[in-house]
Amino acid sequence: MRLALYVTCLVDLMRPSVGFASLRLLEAAGCEVIVPSGQTCCGQPAWSAGDRAPAVDLAKKAIAELEEFEQVVVPSGSCADHIRNVYPQMLADDPEWSARANKLAARTSELSEFLARQPGFTAPAAFDGTITYHDSCKGLRGLGIKHQPRELLRKVSGLSLQEMSDCEECCGFGGAFSVKFGDVSTQIVDRKCATIAEVGADAVVGGDLGCLLNIEGRLRRRGDQTTRVLHFAEVLAGGDS
Repeated sequence: MRLALYVTCLVDLMRPSVGFASLRLLEAAGCEVIVPSGQTCCGQPAWSAGDRAPAVDLAKKAIAELEEFEQVVVPSGSCADHIRNVYPQMLADDPEWSARANKLAARTSELSEFLARQPGFTAPAAFDGTITYHDSCKGLRGLGIKHQPRELLRKVSGLSLQEMSDCEECCGFGGAFSVKFGDVSTQIVDRKCATIAEVGADAVVGGDLGCLLNIEGRLRRRGDQTTRVLHFAEVLAGGDS
């Protein structure tokens, strides 16, 4: 299968290790992986801020760059949700682009759901310790991502999964929300960090880097310098550096 890996802005700029881990996992699943060199933002921040014109321009750019591939895989529930669910919505009144958006949406998957569908796929890594998993809002509610990453992680040698009580609750990131409503965001992420502390896991794992960076930043400000915060691709592929 020849597919495109849509790396996402945050991965590219803040933690490229997630992109490299995703690449290794997809190749381990037997895929020919292309990272389109011209890819930029999917347009989600502009759309969420109500800035429609650049959001539409970025959507059309992404569609033109990705529509040639059999599959598009995204290591982010929020970006995958935007391509799959929002592109068809925002371009619904344009017959040409609506058709192209729907075709791309049908071929776009979040990384864990894609890997979970591959027969016989086994994580190539081991992890000595316990983790707890945070479900991102867009991945969980927009795409139904819940069991897929957990099924993959449970196959990792040495790994023990301990669920936190509020794993499905927002971490307070919400993109621009955490900037516009900083006090509210801080209260939300503080509650999340308190729950993480109660679990006592060695690492917090999730599928959206924005959420993970928000949680990691607050953990460190609360004085927790030891709990690791990892994308599930880093755990599965055996590297977070």
